[in-house]
Parts: sequence; C-alpha cells; structure tokens
Amino acid sequence: MTHGKWQVTALLLGLILLPILDAAPGRADTVKIAHSTWVGYGPLYIARDKGFFKNNGVDVDLIVMEDPKERFPTLMADKIQMIASTVDTALLYLKKPNDFQYVVAIDDSNGGDGIVAVKDIKTIADLKGKKVAVNEGSVSEFYLNVLLGKAGLKESDLNTVNMTAGDAGGAFVAKRVDAAVTWEPWLTKGKSTDFGHLLVDSSTTPGLITDVIIVKTAWANAHKKDVEGVVKSWNEAVAWYRANPDEAIAIMAKGVGGWLKDPKEFKSTLPGIKFYGADDNRAFFGTKAKPGPLANTVKEAIDIWSSHGKLQVKVTPADLISYSYVGG
Repeated sequence: MTHGKWQVTALLLGLILLPILDAAPGRADTVKIAHSTWVGYGPLYIARDKGFFKNNGVDVDLIVMEDPKERFPTLMADKIQMIASTVDTALLYLKKPNDFQYVVAIDDSNGGDGIVAVKDIKTIADLKGKKVAVNEGSVSEFYLNVLLGKAGLKESDLNTVNMTAGDAGGAFVAKRVDAAVTWEPWLTKGKSTDFGHLLVDSSTTPGLITDVIIVKTAWANAHKKDVEGVVKSWNEAVAWYRANPDEAIAIMAKGVGGWLKDPKEFKSTLPGIKFYGADDNRAFFGTKAKPGPLANTVKEAIDIWSSHGKLQVKVTPADLISYSYVGG
C-alpha cells in the first residue's frame, strides 16, 4: 500500500513537472502587451485573431492602458512584458541606460498628430507668446519642441498650458487656447471650426513620431523566442492587412475599440499613420554598423528631454536599439 502511494505521488509529480520540462527555453506563459487606444496598434489584434501569435509559439494578452505613467511602472514591476509606445516616451522612465530595448517599429504618424491654431497664427514662429495647450512629458511636447527648434524658438517662448492631447483639442475648439498640439479626431475638429486651421501635421516629419514595442532588456534576454515570435507576428499582421484591408479594418476596429470601434472611423484615421512591415523595419532600424533613421529619432528625443532636465540617466541610441529581431 505504501509502495502504491509512492507510485501515485511520483505520477502526480511527473504530471506537475511535465509542462515545466516541456516548456521551450526562452518562453513565457503569457506575454502581456499594453497599449493605448490608437489606430497604429490595430495589427496587434490581427496577429491575435488570425492566429499569428499562436502560430509563432507565443501566447499574447493585449491590454488597453491609456496612461504611460501607468504603463512604464507596470512594465518595470514585471506585471506586463511589453509596451507599445512612442520612442521618446520610454526615455523618461529609464533608471539605467539599458533598461529597455526597442525591438520592432509598429507605426509612424503621417499626419495623425499636429497643431491646430487660430487663423492669425500662420507659422510656428507665430506661436511666440501665445497660449498653447500641450501634454507635458508626452510625445506631443517632444513634437512641439522639434518644430520650435527648427523655428529658432524654445518652449519657454510660449505660454503653455499642460493638458492631455484630447483635452488640448477640446480646449482649442472651445476657444480657450490659441493653439493645441493634439491628434485625431481633434485635428479635424479644430480645423473645421470657423476660427481655426491646421498649422502643421506630422506628415512633414516622417519617422519622428514612431511607435515601437518596448521590452525590458533583462526580460528580453531571458525570453528571446517570445520576442522573436511577437516581432514576426507583427510583420505578418501588417502584410495580412495590406492584402485584406476591409476584413483587417473590421478586426482592428473591434480590437482597439474606444473611439475607434466603428470601422468607418477607424478607416478614416488610417491615412494619418503608416504601418511598419518587415521591409520598413529593416530600413528604419538599419544595422549596428550602419544605423537607420530610428537612431536619429532617438537622438533628437534624448537631446530634447535632456535640455528639459527630464532624463534620469545619460543614454545613447545604441543603449536602446536592438537590431537583431528585425533582421538588422
């Protein structure tokens, strides 16, 4: 009887250990990817619903988390494994230069971000002394500062009001500010007023406002297969969207949800961005020996946030860009 009990115990122990022993090295149980409500993240839902993640051996849970101030601490606490966010935002949360890796670019704002202004403001230089709504510590502030720098101005030359991009757009439409750094649908709403117009949009600065998938370096090193699976699935999803746009838009609208849940609304927003597929990523990343445009975007972000005293560490583009996953 005792012998039988040991046999049962051994059998149960074997069943418990089997999944652990079978698990491929570098694999996590579930990879949680957090993102905000944005058209550029749509192909993540194609990858999920069309089985690309599963086919590439990765179990993904997609989580809507609007605020980067919530996303990054959650990543650092290992409660999520990846974030879809802009290149510049990640820099603000670095405690060590190599905390994060950019493993794949997912979309580029191609008119989806911009500045709406009253009609008297005809150039970026005309913003001097004006009341401008902008979200401090966000991609909107980064974008504004790049434009101001080209016009020979600094943010301190403006009378800025700190509010989220959506609230900034709403404040402009309500005539509470002279200009707002915002995105869709507020760019369209702002320029549709009888007093406003679109001063500039991100189609004039390709590669500047770019979303990437960001992973903790320590986690990526321990789960290379998962990272490879997510990157491959993303590229496959973009290719599938290009081949099947109507069905893809329906999947993406339903997945991203929020103000984009209507496929017509989702489709109308698509011209404001460019999805990065496999070839786009190879060109954008370049190689370690010959870095592509991504390195310039990271450098601009480092320069701007450094000048604002917002970086906690000294960092270079090489600390953050991982070239291996996109085939660089």
